[in-house]
Amino acid sequence: MSDVLAELTRRIDGMSPAALAKFDKGIAAKLSAPWLPNPGPQTQAYNTRADLLLYGGAAGGGKTDLLIGLALTSHRRSVIFRRAYVDLRGVEERLIDVRGTREGYNGADMVLRTADKRLLEFGALEKPGAEFTWQGRPHDFIGFDEGAQLLEAKVRFVMGWLRSTDDGQKLRVVIASNPPIGGEGDWLVSWFAPWLDPLFPDPASPGELRWAVIAPDGATRWVEGAGTHNVDGVGLEALSRTFIPARLDDNPYLKGTNYRAQLQSMPEPLRTQLLEGDFLAGKQDAARQVIPSTWVEAAQERWKRGKPVGTRMLALGVDVAGDGPDPVVLAPLWGSWFDDLVVRQGKVRGPEIAGLVMETMRNNCQVTMDMTGGWGGDARTQLQQAGKQVMAVVFSAASTERTKDGQLGYMNARSELWWSMREALDPDGPADVALPPDRKLAAELTAPTWSLRGDRILIESKDEIKKRLGSSTDRADAVILAWHRRDYALFAQRMGSDPAKWREAEPATDPFDW
Repeated sequence: MSDVLAELTRRIDGMSPAALAKFDKGIAAKLSAPWLPNPGPQTQAYNTRADLLLYGGAAGGGKTDLLIGLALTSHRRSVIFRRAYVDLRGVEERLIDVRGTREGYNGADMVLRTADKRLLEFGALEKPGAEFTWQGRPHDFIGFDEGAQLLEAKVRFVMGWLRSTDDGQKLRVVIASNPPIGGEGDWLVSWFAPWLDPLFPDPASPGELRWAVIAPDGATRWVEGAGTHNVDGVGLEALSRTFIPARLDDNPYLKGTNYRAQLQSMPEPLRTQLLEGDFLAGKQDAARQVIPSTWVEAAQERWKRGKPVGTRMLALGVDVAGDGPDPVVLAPLWGSWFDDLVVRQGKVRGPEIAGLVMETMRNNCQVTMDMTGGWGGDARTQLQQAGKQVMAVVFSAASTERTKDGQLGYMNARSELWWSMREALDPDGPADVALPPDRKLAAELTAPTWSLRGDRILIESKDEIKKRLGSSTDRADAVILAWHRRDYALFAQRMGSDPAKWREAEPATDPFDW
């Protein structure tokens, strides 16, 4: 007998006759309900106080049942949407199974009216303008089954009629969904960025409440707590959101069936999406993305824990944070193998950064530090006073280098460094770069886009990326800074440990010193 069951039995045995009668009455009311949530994520989702909930993420987690159960037990006027009416047949059949009867259900209109005066409607949003047929029709519960198959604009439109004249009635929207497939439903990642987007600067735990408003430009803005917030000069009321993941193992009715084998037989990325609920698996690359996602994935698959035998630390890239919340990141490079990144959150000052570099570096490796904005000046001075050579890089500085094929130049140093990393990760190239399996690093490396200015490449700036995605590319910048000094470090190692010996063989000026 489990500890929980034993404790429950002990308490029941100790109840007075009056207390036991009250307990029996309460249990009877619960057991007479047409539907009860499964223990675990489904119960957590049923009880959440969030105004907007994303539930599921993986196949078999009881998503459709949650929508039906909420409509039958917690709400008076409900609507459940799917993309097409033909998709609703399965939901309709499950509703009849749960209730055990078709009584009160009009199959032609797909509307249920129950004896306790609840209304449940089914709707589809596939056809152009289908959302407008729901304009002005109030519901206190709106559910979207397989929300990733729906257009963001249509979902947002019908949500506008979530209301009730009953002051005691809870209002809520639940999006039950598997991860997006083929680019459809990518809007869910931005709607629930604290849980799904590895670039989000302040991640949230499953079930944790966060508050957001929809700005006049249609973008989601995350705010601190409930109430009215001034956004772009407009007072907006914040609503709470959360994400509660559920998988096949959370569903006692399906986990013992052959459904798992069916999911395991699917091709990637569907297999990972449906089994693991990975919202980023199979995500399509943006147009003119600097580094393709598959190249980063291949580099991370090559990574094995423990530096390769016989290698020395060649370079250490250091991305220095400013006054904001961005972290300080160090990227140690051994040969073509990157060690785990060293990340320090919060305001880390110059002496602390210098100490962190001294603690991390090995073999008198090349240290390359981002000096854009001058934030690393104190740390560099401290290291130089300790006899360490530190190469300063200013991303906005001019570049005279060209791509490997000599066809294109670069608008600035940032563009040169990022494109060099792209060339290094190219599977047709000679370098077998191994990157640590850091999900946030992968997201940052695949974030920037590029454009042409005449015959020169311009990489999206750090500030532009932060404005677009809400997060900076600190981890990725540390990696490209380390890679930037790799060839120079190899040259220095070949010349030996005596600087005087190899200084004669190197160029009179360092082309990498901006």
